[in-house]
Amino acid sequence: MSDQPDPEKLLAEALRAQAVRAPRAEPPPDSDPVLKLLSGTDAQHGLLSGRASDTVGVPPVPHYTAQLPRSPTPLSAWWIVLLAVLLGLAAGAVVGLVSVL
Repeated sequence: MSDQPDPEKLLAEALRAQAVRAPRAEPPPDSDPVLKLLSGTDAQHGLLSGRASDTVGVPPVPHYTAQLPRSPTPLSAWWIVLLAVLLGLAAGAVVGLVSVL
């Protein structure tokens, strides 16, 4: 093995150290509600994005599931056989009528 440190590990440690020292940016208290909505930090509208500090006093949004209509059951083999027999009888009747005339 070489004596050089892993560059990915060094980068991860540097980013972690930088994140610890970085100040947290808070929006001004009188920010524009339209900008707050468009930025995704307005928790009262149930947006997926936003900060956890915005969702502290907001009750959870109920989740609803949509029920899809049931798919029709496939035809059984007996219905297919019955349909084939009826079509055969109808074709035989047509051939019989044509041959008589």
